[in-house]
Amino acid sequence: MSSVRFSAVVLAAGLSSRMEGRHKLLLPVCGEPAVRRVVRAIVGAQPQEVVVVTGFNGRAVFEALDGLDVRFQGNPRYREGQMTSVASGVAALQAPCDAVMICLADQVLIETGDYRELIEAYASMPYGSILVPMFEGVRGNPVVFASGYCPEVVGGRVNPGCRKLIAEHGDEVFLHEAAHDRYCVDMDTPADYLNVVARVERRSGAAAAAKHGAPGGR
Repeated sequence: MSSVRFSAVVLAAGLSSRMEGRHKLLLPVCGEPAVRRVVRAIVGAQPQEVVVVTGFNGRAVFEALDGLDVRFQGNPRYREGQMTSVASGVAALQAPCDAVMICLADQVLIETGDYRELIEAYASMPYGSILVPMFEGVRGNPVVFASGYCPEVVGGRVNPGCRKLIAEHGDEVFLHEAAHDRYCVDMDTPADYLNVVARVERRSGAAAAAKHGAPGGR
């Protein structure tokens, strides 16, 4: 296991404005709210701490995560955009760490091993202090950055979610080329949701078949 100590900030404050009236984080995925599935995977990667930033429908998100080892940070400015939630979550971190991972609460396909993959890649990257996952030229999430950036992130001077990050901090950004697209899949629209649920169900079915030695269950 990597010697890099990391903490995770989970952005769970958004309005779900493209989900046609439904709160995407509470939609069921294999019997549990999407946000719980995501945060469970993050906790499994053993960060120093997990801060979940809430805003829209915050009480329901809080209840959906009942029993998980996380702390909550409300963001009263969540309607002003994602960067306010990033700043709020990073400011709430308390445990000493070497790096911070900014996670999206709607990336249901990312597994615990995928989060560990990013930390291992961060620990061994040949240059840079910010890691951005990529798949076939598409930028993904989560982004991992050195904890030394925390004051600049809190002050709004560095935005780890900004599409211009790579261009503006080229020497500091290491692009981690992933072998899968899970870092690039989120859940903004009803069609996205149906696609994600189908993929999770296929994966669960394949895993069950492999466990029981069913034909084709590799």
